[in-house]
Amino acid sequence: MCGRYASAKDPDALVEEFGVEECLVGKPGKPDKPLHADYNVAPTKRVYAVLSRQPEGAAEEAAAERQLRIVRWGLVPSWAKDPSIGSQMINARSETVAEKPSFRRAFGKRRCLLPADGYYEWYTPTGDNVPLTSRGKPVKQPFYIHRADGHSLAMAGLYEWWHDKSCERDDPDAWLLTATIITTSATDAVGRIHDRMPVVIAESDWQQWLDPTVGERDVIEQLMVPAQSSQLAAYPVSVRVNSVRNNGPELVDPLPLEEAAPGTVDADGLWPPADS
Repeated sequence: MCGRYASAKDPDALVEEFGVEECLVGKPGKPDKPLHADYNVAPTKRVYAVLSRQPEGAAEEAAAERQLRIVRWGLVPSWAKDPSIGSQMINARSETVAEKPSFRRAFGKRRCLLPADGYYEWYTPTGDNVPLTSRGKPVKQPFYIHRADGHSLAMAGLYEWWHDKSCERDDPDAWLLTATIITTSATDAVGRIHDRMPVVIAESDWQQWLDPTVGERDVIEQLMVPAQSSQLAAYPVSVRVNSVRNNGPELVDPLPLEEAAPGTVDADGLWPPADS
């Protein structure tokens, strides 16, 4: 799964990197203010999303434009009675996303990209000397996974609008915009840390992924492939990231290997161990 990530770039940087045509963040007359840099993004937080929609107030025949918006992480289906269901829908599996009632409508025409500097996964070490928690389970070691070239990860997502029926439809507070991150099987070295990872859409496929007029299931599914492990870098980080109360750039600092949890590094200094 993908349950935590880092997002520290400001809207202007994301507009340039993702070729955004209409920024709905931090502009005069727009309700959403820029988010603070967040090195410990957790479910239900507000995050940036890139999507393609018609400009507000545009004619029906107007073409969709690439937009930068703020969404809440945890998709709330339009038919949900209570928005709290979103906390259970932070991820959608690529293998079943086209079939699940909660995701299939959004999969057909409401796809988005969720920019991330990198994401966190927790590795479970094995062996006789692995320390145990008070519940007798191995102490997990968090890892930070990011693109080696410093570019953002364009995580595949779906977005949905939910209407609070206690409010009139023309009330701005009546609408909640939420999103989920699609995951797939992890590859190579990343797969040694955790067996799932976010689907990362290649830049050459952004246009097709975001295009709401592209709805053919087989076409969309071809875009959902694991990121090439050669493009990713991973290293252990402090267990401070375990608590959402902790935030700051120090969370993504590499942890000296001698401070990593026992069982995280093998005799050759490889982490996580290749035979885990």
